[in-house]
Amino acid sequence: DTHKMKSFSTFFISATMMQRSFAFVSKQATRIHQQQRGISSSLLHLAKDGQAEVILAGCGAPNRGMGWYHAVQMLENKCPSASLDYVVEPWFLGGGADSPAGQDFAEWKDETESKYGTKFAVSLDDLPPPAAPRLILISGRTADNPRLLTESIAHGAKCVYLEKPGAPTVKELEQMAKEAKEAGVEVLMGYNKNVCKYVRKTREFAAGLPGSHVTFVSNNAYENTPESLGECFERNAEGMLKNMAIHELALLVSFYDVTVDNIAEVIADKEFSSMQTLPGPSGKEYTDFDKIKFTIKTKNGNEVSVQADRCGGTDSFATVSDKDGKEVFRYYMPDEDDKVHVKELQEKYPTAMPYFFTQDPDYIVVKERVAKHTFDGTPAEGVATIDIAVETLKVAEYLTPVLAE
Repeated sequence: DTHKMKSFSTFFISATMMQRSFAFVSKQATRIHQQQRGISSSLLHLAKDGQAEVILAGCGAPNRGMGWYHAVQMLENKCPSASLDYVVEPWFLGGGADSPAGQDFAEWKDETESKYGTKFAVSLDDLPPPAAPRLILISGRTADNPRLLTESIAHGAKCVYLEKPGAPTVKELEQMAKEAKEAGVEVLMGYNKNVCKYVRKTREFAAGLPGSHVTFVSNNAYENTPESLGECFERNAEGMLKNMAIHELALLVSFYDVTVDNIAEVIADKEFSSMQTLPGPSGKEYTDFDKIKFTIKTKNGNEVSVQADRCGGTDSFATVSDKDGKEVFRYYMPDEDDKVHVKELQEKYPTAMPYFFTQDPDYIVVKERVAKHTFDGTPAEGVATIDIAVETLKVAEYLTPVLAE
């Protein structure tokens, strides 16, 4: 009996060591059970030559989460330099597994594992060391980002793609930037509008018209009901200026010299703007803008406007007005060419968030540039750095109380 027990112990230790070497091993029995399919799939890494090994940290629900849509694009090989090898999703593989969205996630997970060989895990701790230049795409809750960045650095990230706004506060984002710099890890941001066609065309047109004024307009297609907006306010609890309109603020920082120190004047359009206090699904109340419009004048003579509406529809656009205030140019996202593509995506994913489709080409461009940069160092042209993100978040924090008045 003693001999049998020793043999069993030796076998068990060997098996455990092999598991640790070849797959991500979890610390708890429940995790081992949840990861069983991932462990039993291919033990070789998936990234091919020329590809970064991508870990998606924070996936969210199918058809709802931005992380899920990032995953779909990489799995469909829309970003040739990115190989989605791992998905880390603590909520839907943990406490949220039994929710309706958790059941949808489980179905998508099974399908993704069997079709693509992608492995799923509860935590970055469950993953093996990098087998290729590692890019970690952080697309979870904003409040989790500081911790996820620390973990990403510890788990061998060469580069981190961080979804906007990066962190709940300027202080946290500045600390993250410092931490990454000290570790020699580059952090690039998912500010996709920096590479958008409509932004480029608008800026080009305005540059050729002296005295012109640009307005960036961002729309979402939430229903204008307390239920729909309440759910939106709770899910995006950092507030509109740190969430939906943060893309426009990043454009202002990137291209119009807007920083807190350089703002001369902020003019709110009080007729257009609206702020509400609404209960979210949890019953807790949230106060936020459902729509806002404002103009910023800088100390060095720039002037630019932003308009954002949670219930404004699916199209975003930019306008150029001449020196008399007459609109002379408007460019939509999507434009006529892109609308065909949007329709195809709507048919393919009928229940997904509409804004995924209008911004689909830009999400691809940013991910591909960041993945290629991770693999071979090619400059990620037009992609915002974490330093731009810090300035952008400073502007958002400065504007929130100013505009709330």
